[in-house]
Amino acid sequence: MARRKPTPEEAAATRQANLDKLSAQLEEAVDRLTTSDDWVRALTFAAQFRSRSFNNTLLIWAQHLDAYEKGHAPDPVPTYVAGYVDWSKLGRHPIAGRSYLIYSPVIGRFASTNPSDPASWRRLTPKEKPKPGETVRRKMTGVKPAHVWEVSQTNGDPVPERPMPKLLEGQAPAGLWEGLGRQVSEAGFALSSVASAVELGGANGMTDYSARTVQVRADMDDAARVKTLIHELAHVRMHEPGAEDRPIHRGIGEVEAESVALMVGAAYGMDTSQYTIPYVASWSTAVPDADPLKVIRDTGERVRRTALEILDKLPTPEAGDGYPPGLDRDAPDRERSAPSRQPADAVRALAQTPADVTPIAGGLNR
Repeated sequence: MARRKPTPEEAAATRQANLDKLSAQLEEAVDRLTTSDDWVRALTFAAQFRSRSFNNTLLIWAQHLDAYEKGHAPDPVPTYVAGYVDWSKLGRHPIAGRSYLIYSPVIGRFASTNPSDPASWRRLTPKEKPKPGETVRRKMTGVKPAHVWEVSQTNGDPVPERPMPKLLEGQAPAGLWEGLGRQVSEAGFALSSVASAVELGGANGMTDYSARTVQVRADMDDAARVKTLIHELAHVRMHEPGAEDRPIHRGIGEVEAESVALMVGAAYGMDTSQYTIPYVASWSTAVPDADPLKVIRDTGERVRRTALEILDKLPTPEAGDGYPPGLDRDAPDRERSAPSRQPADAVRALAQTPADVTPIAGGLNR
């Protein structure tokens, strides 16, 4: 007997129910991040799935852990996660009844004969062609629930394993220091080393915005120096005095810088166990009149975006980003791996809950 196709009303009701479910799961996942160790584990996991929004990494993490505890997953940490089409391209087929729900962007096309006029943009229907002389831009207008599968939830051809060289204790990946130093220079800062922490008032590194300098201790092993340099580069990129989105609380700025260092290091397989990040409850409640859970979500997404911007200009990380090897990474229906490949508004919207996402009313971003 053929399965009856749901009516538009039934499909809309199912979609809304799934969005409500995702919202509840996300709030629960964020609410679990109460200790510094929880935050470190979440960011280390997010580094392995950094192509997805911070919200979606938390959703995958929570749902996979639940599947593992119920005996539906062989390992507590997922390896590769992808959608139905991607798995099909690799000769693998999702197992019925086994999947995870995440947020997926809804993209609309808009056209205008006068792009500089925000009121002139009109939304095109799915098959509608623009009129002669019109400029067309794509814009994220909302989110919808989407199914993804972890490799253990699929059957078929074997997935090639990505080699993961092990770093010796205190060792940093080759070329990482030089690549980070170039980014510091490109931002207009001079990088130098100092003999010890005494010259930096006890700190491992220091960024001076007025003098446009970044200094790092020389009397540390290579891994510690690289970690410190990433931390200072994060300050350069995120915390310039007067920057529009600079956090109003200094403690959150330090959390962001150390978290970026953790994510970039984790992407290269560096040890993250020694990272010291302030107690979550102390900084997530520091912003006046702000929901601590939203502060955590927003901070996580800012950290992820900055880490991706840094990684985009470095040699390819060895750890991968959670997608199975061998896929076309420029496919249009996949979450992009960096803001440079995804509209900034889409990145921000995926960091929000569905209630925060609204259709466009006015100008469009490129």
